Amino acid sequence: MTVVCRTEELRRIEVQADSQLPPGTLMARAGLAAAQWLDRRLSVRPASVLLLCGPGNNGGDGYVCARELTELGHSCLCWSASAPASADAQAAFAAWQAAGGECTADLPTERTEGTNRRFDLIVDAMFGIGLGRPLGGTYLQASRWANGSEIDLVALDVPSGLDADRGIWVGGVAGVRARATITFLADKPGLHMADGCDAAGHVRVESLGIETEAAMGRLNGPGEFDAVLRPRLNNSHKGSYGSLAVIGGGTGMVGAALLAGRAALRLGAGRVYVCCVGAPELSVDPVCPELMIRTLDAISPVQAAVVGCGMGTSDAARAALRAALEYDIPLVLDADALNLIAFEKDLRQSLAARAAPSVLTPHPLEAARLLAGTPVARADDDRIATATGLARQLRSTIVLKGAGSVIVDRPGDRERYWINPTGGPALATAGTGDALSGMIGALITQRFDVTTATLAAVWLHGRAAQAHGADIGLLASEVAALAARELGRLRRGGVALF
Repeated sequence: MTVVCRTEELRRIEVQADSQLPPGTLMARAGLAAAQWLDRRLSVRPASVLLLCGPGNNGGDGYVCARELTELGHSCLCWSASAPASADAQAAFAAWQAAGGECTADLPTERTEGTNRRFDLIVDAMFGIGLGRPLGGTYLQASRWANGSEIDLVALDVPSGLDADRGIWVGGVAGVRARATITFLADKPGLHMADGCDAAGHVRVESLGIETEAAMGRLNGPGEFDAVLRPRLNNSHKGSYGSLAVIGGGTGMVGAALLAGRAALRLGAGRVYVCCVGAPELSVDPVCPELMIRTLDAISPVQAAVVGCGMGTSDAARAALRAALEYDIPLVLDADALNLIAFEKDLRQSLAARAAPSVLTPHPLEAARLLAGTPVARADDDRIATATGLARQLRSTIVLKGAGSVIVDRPGDRERYWINPTGGPALATAGTGDALSGMIGALITQRFDVTTATLAAVWLHGRAAQAHGADIGLLASEVAALAARELGRLRRGGVALF
C-alpha cells in the first residue's frame, strides 16, 4: 500500500512530527535518505554532484544531502541564488559550510559553460511542496539549464515548479523534468497526474519514520484489489461469473457498445448481452459471436449493466437510460449516459437517489458538463477536487479519466481516493474508454466489490497500454486482451509487482 498525501495533510503531519522531535530532525532524515538512495545508484565513484538549492526547506534538504554524499566519498557543489530563509535550512547550510562544503551563486550556465560533463548528477532541491508562485528568475534559468544538460537529474520531494497536489506547473511555467524523484513522508498525487507524469520520472518514497497510513489517498495498485488476483476455482462455470448487459450503440456508434461487450468477455464475464438502441436490426456480432444481441426488453436478468457507450442522445437513448436507472443492480455509466445526466435534471436526480451503486467514468469534458457550467480547464485543474465533488453530488464512484486517472469512492464514512499510475499515450485513441467501461462491468458482474472491481479494471487498463510497448498503434479492440494477459500473470505470480 502506498499512501498519497496532499499538501494540507503533509503540513499537519510535519507539525505533529516537529512537535515530538528535535529541531531539524525531518530535514536530517530527508537529506540522509536521499544521499543513501543516490549513492546506491551512482555508477561513477566518486561521483561529481551539483545540487541546486532553494531558499527554503527543500534547499535545506539539499545541503544535508550534499554533506552526506561527501561523507560517502563523492564530490559535491551546492548552487543557490539566495541565502537560506528558514531556520532549519540556515542550520543545514551552516553545517555544510562548516564541513568545508563548496558553494556558488553563479548560474550553472556561467560556471560550467562547455564543461557539462564535469557533473555526473544534478540534484534539484530548489522548491518543494511550498511553492506558491510560478518558477522565475535565476531559479527558472537553472531549471532550464538542468533540463537541457543531458546530465541525470533527480528531484528532492517534488520537481521544482510542479504543484504537488494537482500535478500541473504552477502558473503554467514548466520547471524541472527529473529522471527520478525522491519524495518524503508520503507520495504526492501531483507526481502521478497531468504534467507530473512526465516531470517526476521514477518516484521513490522515503517515509522518514513517520506514520501516514491514516491519510485518505492511495496509489492504485494490486494491493488495493487483491481479491481479484485470486485464481478461479476449477469447479466453476459461466453462471459462476455472472451476466452483464451493455446498453448503448446509437446510430453510427454501434461499435462502441460492441467494444465494451467484447472487453467484458475478455475480462471474464460469464455472459454478455448487448442492446444497441440505434440498430435494432443487429442480430449478431460477426467478430465476436459470443456476444448475445438483444433488445432492451429481451435482456435476461443480469448482475450489472454498462450504459452509455456510443448511445447517443435520442429519445430511444433517453428512455433506455431512464429504464436502466431503475434497475436494482450496479451500473457503469459512460459517454452519452453522462451527457444526458448532465443536461436533464430528472435523470440526475434518479441517479443520485439510487440505492444500488453506480460508477461514472467521465473524461474532463464530461466531468465539466456534469459540474453544471464548469469550464473544462477548471475541471481538469484540480482533478481530485473535481472527482470528489462529482462523487458527493451524484452519490457514485467516480473515475476521472486522464493522465493519472483519479478514482473516488462513493461517499461514506470516509472519502477515499486513489491515483492510478498505469497507462500512457497509447490509450489516446477512440474506443479505449468503452473498453474500460466493459472491463469494470465484467469485474462487478463477477461479484467483486464495486470499488475493488473499479480499481482493478483501471489499473489493468493502464497496464495493457504499457504491455503494448509503444506510445502509438494500440487499438481499443486490443486493450482487454492485453489486460487479461496481465491479470493472468498476476494470478500466477509470474511477475514482481514493483
